[in-house]
Amino acid sequence: MLVAVPAPVAQDVERDLCATAVGRACRVLRVETLPEPLPRGLIILWDQGGPLEAVKSRCQWVHARRMPTRTWLVVLTSRDGVEAEILNEAGADECVAPPGTLWGARISALRRRSADGDALALRRTRDIFQGALDAVPEPLFIKDREHRYVAVNSAFCRLVGQPVEVLRGNVSPSGLPAHEAELSWRQDERAFTTGQTVEDEGGFTDMKGRSREVFTQRAAYTLPNGERFVVGLVRDVSERSRLETQRRLAERMTSVGTLAAGVAHEINNPLSYVTSNLAYLWERVAQPVVPAEQLEELRQVVAEALEGAGRVRSIVRDLRTFSRAEEESHGPVDVKRAVDGALKLMHDELQHRARLTCEVEPVAAVLGNEGRLGQVVMHLLLNALQAFGERPAEENQLRLRVRPGREGHVLIEVEDNGLGMPADVRQRIFDPFFTTRAPKGGTGLGLSICLTLVHAMGGHIEVASEQGQGSLFRVELPALTAQAEASKPVALAPPANGPPPSARAARNLRRLLLIDDEPAVGSAVSRLLRNLYEVHVIQDAREALKRLSHGERFDAILCDLMMPGMSGMDFLVELERLAPELAPRTGLMTGGVNPQAREFLGRRAKELLEKPFERDQLCSFVETLMQ
Repeated sequence: MLVAVPAPVAQDVERDLCATAVGRACRVLRVETLPEPLPRGLIILWDQGGPLEAVKSRCQWVHARRMPTRTWLVVLTSRDGVEAEILNEAGADECVAPPGTLWGARISALRRRSADGDALALRRTRDIFQGALDAVPEPLFIKDREHRYVAVNSAFCRLVGQPVEVLRGNVSPSGLPAHEAELSWRQDERAFTTGQTVEDEGGFTDMKGRSREVFTQRAAYTLPNGERFVVGLVRDVSERSRLETQRRLAERMTSVGTLAAGVAHEINNPLSYVTSNLAYLWERVAQPVVPAEQLEELRQVVAEALEGAGRVRSIVRDLRTFSRAEEESHGPVDVKRAVDGALKLMHDELQHRARLTCEVEPVAAVLGNEGRLGQVVMHLLLNALQAFGERPAEENQLRLRVRPGREGHVLIEVEDNGLGMPADVRQRIFDPFFTTRAPKGGTGLGLSICLTLVHAMGGHIEVASEQGQGSLFRVELPALTAQAEASKPVALAPPANGPPPSARAARNLRRLLLIDDEPAVGSAVSRLLRNLYEVHVIQDAREALKRLSHGERFDAILCDLMMPGMSGMDFLVELERLAPELAPRTGLMTGGVNPQAREFLGRRAKELLEKPFERDQLCSFVETLMQ
């Protein structure tokens, strides 16, 4: 209580105040001059009966400097009526005849008023705070040091499909998969312990089981009392990720389209002598008797045809690896093989546009994706070719080098003696859709995609270039450790001459059911395996199920994946129901896999034989099924 009254009056006030328990607990401050800032509590002013304006000015001065919800201004005055109303309008809460009474009751009333004011202010502050959170269009949450939600906005509630009342006080939304909850907890803890902004991107599963790709930023902060909290902002990037995937695929297929003429040339060359040799072979074997002196030539004809078919198969395999949309898996990548695959696809283009020098030193494997790494090399080579402009091919020098980098890294360098780049272009070359080519010279996405793919493999890419001096692109990727290399699954080497001796020696040949809608494939596979297994060829999977249901038994089944009527996937599902003991000994073969089929294979089939295949691959695959 602040008392600014004459001493005798102040004593009367204190005497009345001390008559109550509430009053005895109060501290009374007697002052002649009012302090600044004004304290909370009762403020008592004295009106000594002078001019009304002087008392009014004093009331206005106090009212302007006090906190209305925390103070109660009483004027001890003998004035009443209109003059008392004027003092009330000037800020006085009461005008009381001196020395006044019931001071303890006024203290109690002021405390209730202050509590009500605090509650109202708290509600207002809370409403302002929640309104500010809800105004943020993206999901936002705040957690305490125990990782419990203390505040969320409406966008976050919509994201997780739960109201704020359910979320508040919990560590994670109910129904969230354990691995996602654990990852979220670790990222919260990382923000708390490091004090830095933590960013991560990953999957999020809502109450309905729908999976989304989200990007989350977290930052910790501390209140003046030492309490710590973390605030998180969540962005749903599912659509962005989908569009990014489509963009990468579109650019990859654009690159394939750019190389189409060269690839066709590479295929047509071996195909021409394959068909010519087969035609010649057909003419020779059509004779009643083949002279002995022609046998060596015929063997050479067959060898050349096989070699040409092998070249075509290699080109198709490299092209399929490059253009496959669903290749997102990461694992050990043989850098040399990825580079070789890119060079094969680029062979015709490089041969007619530049003089290429390749220096590939032995390097460790890297963690990534072979198709994606090959795509990076292709884009860098294409970019180098475009940098030459219209110069003659003999003037264009291109060097591709693979070598060990700094400790634990692998370097891939592509250097050209092209036109080079000024500083302003060099700063923007990795921006999406930025290109210096003519309108039909490029999409401006190639180097942007290179940057994205290299970062995804944990590496970085840099460029050194001066106008008129050519360019050097350097890709640095972290190498796999020896321990990681040792943990790679070891592929079983195919037998040099078919299955093990025990299989070849068996007199009672094991039975193999071969299902393929292409009669030529069935005949070819049957010829390759007929001395090793008793092969039964069927062109319809439904007919195969019918024979199995009638009791016919086989030691293994080899089925084509994509067939009309009933596919290999449908056949395997039915087989698991009809003969579950035979399903593990059923292998699938295919010349191409769509995303649906690849997902099916990942869940059900442990083996897949890709066409075209060589005899050793086929024998090894079937023998594995038999075991």
